Amino acid sequence: MAAMFSLFLVILTFVTGVIWVLEKKVFKARREAKLQETIAAAGGSIDDDTAEKLAKQPWWIENAVSIFPVITIVLVLRSFIYEPFQIPSGSMKPTLLVGDFVLVEKFAYGLRDPVFRHKFIETGEPEAGDIVVFKFPEDTRFDYIKRVIGLPGDIVAYRDKQFCVQRPGESHCTPLPLSNINRDSGHFDKADQLIEFTETMPTLEHQILVNPNPQTNIKFPSANLAVNTWVVPEGHYFVVGDNRDQSADSRFWGFVPEANLVGKATAIWISFEFGRDESSAISWIPTAVRFNRIGGLT
Repeated sequence: MAAMFSLFLVILTFVTGVIWVLEKKVFKARREAKLQETIAAAGGSIDDDTAEKLAKQPWWIENAVSIFPVITIVLVLRSFIYEPFQIPSGSMKPTLLVGDFVLVEKFAYGLRDPVFRHKFIETGEPEAGDIVVFKFPEDTRFDYIKRVIGLPGDIVAYRDKQFCVQRPGESHCTPLPLSNINRDSGHFDKADQLIEFTETMPTLEHQILVNPNPQTNIKFPSANLAVNTWVVPEGHYFVVGDNRDQSADSRFWGFVPEANLVGKATAIWISFEFGRDESSAISWIPTAVRFNRIGGLT
């Protein structure tokens, strides 16, 4: 869906841009010439209504000329600077909730053309702990959002609900410490029996949710994740959801290629609460604005 919208923006910008140039270089001059011909044929003078009618832009030119600057600004902002992204699921709780709208920094990991996504300028690479938006490797029509745990060359292990990361050149795997246990954070359904921890990474701390049952994973209830190890290939990243037992992520479908990266989520710009029952015809209409959630992400 996002790819189709990008293609639509590019086509609309191109078409209105061509009309804008032709208006400046051709159409306006033709109308002026027609006006002068009519004045000369009328003996040097015509009424104001006729002059206005001859000089007036056709509706399709007027609309294209008006739209072109706006569409160009939208295309540049959305393709190369920031793009809004809506959180569709609870896989990133408690960091991100359903109804959060985040700003994705498009230039964080390189500038790409908006249609074919070919990178033409290098600007940076993901760091461990970044919250990234990316094209889902198994179906690039969909955008996913997760946190980077493993970088290219890392050895990532998952043991007893805790990640351990061995960086290139290191001789052992360093567990990501879990602390500040909160059994009643209020970010989740109490029936889930989830526990909130603070997970410490080399450059930041963030909150995660864990189900204490060692074999439980809501997304893949039959999967045994008690112990697993992955070696992250070059040009790929290992990503997971902060809601560890309700997230379909690299533990199940593999690594994210660098080419699939869309950008870095940097802030929540608005957050809506949807309190109506899903069966309601107006369940999509927000019931409240969570102003306390607006701000930067960690």
